[in-house]
Amino acid sequence: MTTALPRQTHPRPGHRTAAEPAPRVDSLTGMRFLAALAVFVHHFTGLSAHGGVAHAPLLFPYSTMGANGVGFFFVLSGFLLTWGHRPGTSARLFYWRRFGRIGPAHLVATVPCVWVFYLWGGVPTDVFSFVASLFLVQTWFPGVVPTLPGNGVAWTLSVEVFFYLLFPYAIRGALRLRTRTLALLAAGGLTGMWALNWWAAAHFSPFATEWIMRHPVARLPEFGVGMACALALRRGHRIRLSPPALLVCFAAYAFLYCHRAWFGPHVAAQLIWSLRPLAAVFAALFIVAYVQRELAGRRGWLCARPMVLLGLWSYAFYLLHQTVNRLIIDTWGRPQPENSAVFTLIGVAVTVVGLSWAMFTYVEEPARKWCATHTPRGWRGKKTYVDAV
Repeated sequence: MTTALPRQTHPRPGHRTAAEPAPRVDSLTGMRFLAALAVFVHHFTGLSAHGGVAHAPLLFPYSTMGANGVGFFFVLSGFLLTWGHRPGTSARLFYWRRFGRIGPAHLVATVPCVWVFYLWGGVPTDVFSFVASLFLVQTWFPGVVPTLPGNGVAWTLSVEVFFYLLFPYAIRGALRLRTRTLALLAAGGLTGMWALNWWAAAHFSPFATEWIMRHPVARLPEFGVGMACALALRRGHRIRLSPPALLVCFAAYAFLYCHRAWFGPHVAAQLIWSLRPLAAVFAALFIVAYVQRELAGRRGWLCARPMVLLGLWSYAFYLLHQTVNRLIIDTWGRPQPENSAVFTLIGVAVTVVGLSWAMFTYVEEPARKWCATHTPRGWRGKKTYVDAV
């Protein structure tokens, strides 16, 4: 069986073939921390004056947009896996590396979570739900107890694991598709995401709708957008984007979303249903903008060493922050809503950063290195694939 040779083309400036290693982009590492911090702020100040750890009217309701930090992670995951992909890497090797990256830290972070939430906090659960959370399959089952069992924030890892399972096979097909086709597929996926949310809200309860929209299959378009953007950039495509202008547009959109009641029930509903796909579009644009800037030699504050370090610790920060939040609530209770809670938020964030450093230094990074040096023999594939332009 022969493999078709790629047709001769004149590569665009900055074009890299699929086999060439892509340069490291430090600004994306810094972005990871900002996304994790946004989720933390959302959880800290809550969905209402009676939720969260300490409600700060100064931040609310805009802090609720921090929930979309998880969507940013999904887009970024698709981008980074594709950006760093080298054809010929076997699926087994890819899975082994992914396990070393997320598995040990997830299991270690679950230990204090069990004590805080379930032993001391008395949150009801069952064996099936807890085991499902350990194996990161909890988002596939609508009846788990509680709604987000185990370490609640690990539901996003359940979605990521599904992406990881698909990636070695999805990337083979993506490399054979032209960039325009990938863009159309990405746009179609996000449109389908919006339509699914609309359909689910019209036919199911709010609880069932939220489960559907947390389901790994429903979040797949976000991952696909990241893949498409990474391949487009690796193939030399560029688009003029201004990060400040994007920030202003996103802030305007967030303002309208948080005040959607001004527009009546029908428009407000559409804003809710379109939030996830539009947030994915903004995430992709921010990622592309900063990657292009860094490839052009313009390194900004996101590339500074403190931001890169915070980005490296961001996974641990994400895994630990809700356990710390719950410990604070159970120990001291919720204070009256007031803007001084912002100072409490900053103090708790600094505390979680310190714990995250310890988790990264003594668990996450040693586990990654151990897996890298103990890769089973024979797990490196040799098959290569044509990268269509």
